[in-house]
Amino acid sequence: MNPNLILIGMAGCGKSTIGVVAAKLLGYDFIDSDLVLQKQEGRLLREIISDFGVDYFKDAEERALCSLDTAGAVIATGGSAVYSDRAMKRLRENGVCIWLRLPFDEIEKRVGDAAARGIVMEAGKTLRDVYNEREPLYRRYADVRVDCTNDVARNAEIVVERFLHSRKNQSL
Repeated sequence: MNPNLILIGMAGCGKSTIGVVAAKLLGYDFIDSDLVLQKQEGRLLREIISDFGVDYFKDAEERALCSLDTAGAVIATGGSAVYSDRAMKRLRENGVCIWLRLPFDEIEKRVGDAAARGIVMEAGKTLRDVYNEREPLYRRYADVRVDCTNDVARNAEIVVERFLHSRKNQSL
């Protein structure tokens, strides 16, 4: 059974974009867990947050992630996936978790309006607060870290190289 390649990181780091390219390079399926969540909930991410709140969103995201039953796929998780220990453990049962890391300044440029983007943020918190809160969680769950300072194609190649290397080491 082929392991999954699981991408974690902040919104704007390139999980979906890099994930699609990596899936093509590996011949894997591509799954965007944000789209799975939206389909299960029948709403956009920002609507789930505004209509039901952050806690409901986190629970719904955990359900969506835990519902994934696949092998040989690249899975781009939502940036807040790391709030769920249960979901992360489930994903890592058959996968290599790669943290796509970018400096805060670059994330801030790419994200723009965090509320419109559907980023999980408690009331009164800033994007910087969320970044600082999540960094240790990404570090905890990552098997591999990739600093995404290159173009998309090169970042995807690095992700695939590190995934294949990590996968080989796991099977020893």
